[in-house]
Amino acid sequence: MRRLAVVGNPDNRRVTLFTAAVVRAGLPPPDVYAWRDVLAGGRVPGPTAPDVYAWRDVLACGSVPGPGVSVRIDSPGEDAEVDRLLRELGSGRPARPAEHGEIVGSAAAFAGLRHALDRITAGGGDLLNQPGDVLTMTDKRRCHAVLSAAGIPVPPALGPVHDYESLRAAMRDTGWSRVFVKPAYGSSASGVLALAVSARRIAATTSVELHDGRLFNSLRVRRYDDEATIAAIVDRLGPDGLHVERWYSKAGLGGRTLDLRVVVIGGRARHVVVRAGQSPMTNLHLGNARGDVAAVRAAAGEQAWQAAMDTCERVAGCFGRTLHVGVDLMFRSGWRDHAVAEVNAFGDLLPGVLADGLDTYGAQVAALTGGWVPSA
Repeated sequence: MRRLAVVGNPDNRRVTLFTAAVVRAGLPPPDVYAWRDVLAGGRVPGPTAPDVYAWRDVLACGSVPGPGVSVRIDSPGEDAEVDRLLRELGSGRPARPAEHGEIVGSAAAFAGLRHALDRITAGGGDLLNQPGDVLTMTDKRRCHAVLSAAGIPVPPALGPVHDYESLRAAMRDTGWSRVFVKPAYGSSASGVLALAVSARRIAATTSVELHDGRLFNSLRVRRYDDEATIAAIVDRLGPDGLHVERWYSKAGLGGRTLDLRVVVIGGRARHVVVRAGQSPMTNLHLGNARGDVAAVRAAAGEQAWQAAMDTCERVAGCFGRTLHVGVDLMFRSGWRDHAVAEVNAFGDLLPGVLADGLDTYGAQVAALTGGWVPSA
C-alpha cells in the first residue's frame, strides 16, 4: 500500500481517530504537518513515513504531499486562524479574525479553499477525496443541481435568491409558505433558517443570533417572530450566497423529528446515526440526541430502509473518485418517501458507530488496504 498523508488540523478529532485507525492496521502513524508549510513550499513528506498536513500550515507556508503519497483531505473547520487565512486567500485582502461563533465571509473562505485544493493537487499526491468533489459538496447550490440531474430525490429549490426581498418574492411566485434558507457554503446548520409564513404571522427557527449587526452561530436554537429581525438576518447572509429549499416534513418517533447521517465508504452505506430533536434542526451539537437506528428501520419498513440506503450509495456514485461521503437523509412524515438534505465532504465523524467491528475510519483504512480504487 502507498504511503498515507492527511491534510487537516492536527488537533481535529477526525485526524486523531483516522491516525488511530492507521496504527491499528499496522501502518506507521502519520506525522503532523501544518498548513503553513503546505502553502509556502516548506516541508515535503519523506520517502517512507505517512504524514498529516495541518490546514493551518498549508495556508501559511506551502508544502504539499507529493507523488507516491495517498492523501486524505480533512476539514479545515474548527480553527479560527485557518478560517481567517482561507478568507484572506479567497478575497486577496487582509481578513480580520472572526469572533467565536461569528458567521462571516463564507464565500471568501470557499474561494480560499478552492485555491488551497489547487495547491494540494499540484503536489501530485493520489487524493482520496477529489478537490472537485469536495468543492461540489461544499457548495449547496451546485451539489443540489448535481444530485437532481442524477435523479437523486432532493427537496425542490428556489431560483436565485439574494436577500430577504427576493426570497419573499420567490416564495410568493411559487406559492411556498415554508422553506429552509441555507447559506450556500455553510455547514453544521450555521446560518440556516426554517422559515414559515402565513397571512398573519411569520416565524423563523434558527441557531443564528443577531448581535450588534453581526451574526453568530449559537448552540441554542431560537425562534424569531418579528419580520424586521428575520429580514436583517437573511440580508446579512445574502451577499455570501443563499440556497433555499422547500420545507420537507420529516418523519419522527417518540415526539422527536429525525433524520439520518449515513457515511458511505468505498460505495457502501454501513455507518448510520439517527439525529432526533424537537426543532427542525437535528444537528447533534445543537442539543439533539442520537436516536435508535433499529427503531427507525422498523418504523420505515425494510423496503423503505433499503431504498434509502440505495439512494445514499447512488449519492456516493456521483462522487465516485472520493473514498467517503456523509449523506444527510430525511424520511418524509408518514415514511412515504425520502430525500437527501445535504452531502458532506467531511461528515465521517461518528464516534462509537461500528459496522463489522470497524468505525468509519477503520472502514476507510480497510477499504484502502483492500485495494479500493476511484471509479472512472
